[in-house]
Amino acid sequence: MLNRTVTQTDLPLPLFHRGKVRDTYDLGDKLLMVATDRISAYDSILGGGIPLKGQVLTAFSDFWFRMTERIVPNHLISTRMRDFPFEWRSWPKSQQDQISARAMLVRKAKRIDIECVARGYLAGSAWAEYNKNGVVAGIKMPDWLHQSQQLVEPIFTPATKSESGHDENITFEQMANTVGADLAGQMRDATMKVYAAMAEYARQQGIIIADTKLEFGMLGDELILIDEIGTPDSSRFWEVSKYRLQGPQLSLDKQYVRDWLGVTGWNREPPAPTLPPDVVQKTSEKYAEAYRRITRRDLPTEPSA
Repeated sequence: MLNRTVTQTDLPLPLFHRGKVRDTYDLGDKLLMVATDRISAYDSILGGGIPLKGQVLTAFSDFWFRMTERIVPNHLISTRMRDFPFEWRSWPKSQQDQISARAMLVRKAKRIDIECVARGYLAGSAWAEYNKNGVVAGIKMPDWLHQSQQLVEPIFTPATKSESGHDENITFEQMANTVGADLAGQMRDATMKVYAAMAEYARQQGIIIADTKLEFGMLGDELILIDEIGTPDSSRFWEVSKYRLQGPQLSLDKQYVRDWLGVTGWNREPPAPTLPPDVVQKTSEKYAEAYRRITRRDLPTEPSA
């Protein structure tokens, strides 16, 4: 049975930012990041929401942040409501439900406006770019690769992070010109190390992480991971047993929604269409299955007070 759907929050806290998926509240030197059930594709928010999506994104991020914190530090403090530094117990139940199992208390960092993508397989925008000119983010690739093929070595493909409009793949040199060569190198190396650890772990559970997107921020002079990590929104999850060379793959991530949008003929410009009930339900099931398959845990859906 699907849980309640939260597409927007109205908490009695200072709103810091309302993004495509998350509503973030200002707690001074900390933030409360609430993963709603909103879903976006091609940089547009789709109508309606995906039940359980916020819980999946929060639980996945909690799992991966804790698993990779020895590789690179991150902003996570706690996902347990009892650790939140405000009096949520006095709130109406409707507001308590908005943060139940879907909120992260994090350290406030200065975000670096670059998306760091690690790719172990040729898919998505990387496949489209390769198919057009044989290059991915400025990296010349062999001319014999197929769609969804595993790369000889994973590659780093940064992109600009846009609040409105479409994100754009850039070269590492362009990234270095934007943030500085030293910081760009640190972000690239951290991304590839985190991806390697995640991909190895997931494959032991029968799941391929074809690619993943990470975001970084600065906490003083320290580079840390922020936002989310290893979710079906930011990664491509394929089942090892169903993987096949060439062509698109059956996935446990947002690609299912992108595929449906492709069939509708939407031009990828606002306004975005509303997902039909069957696509909503199937997407919710895929997100929850991805979490269970990779973490071997049940999805937390109740208050962790």
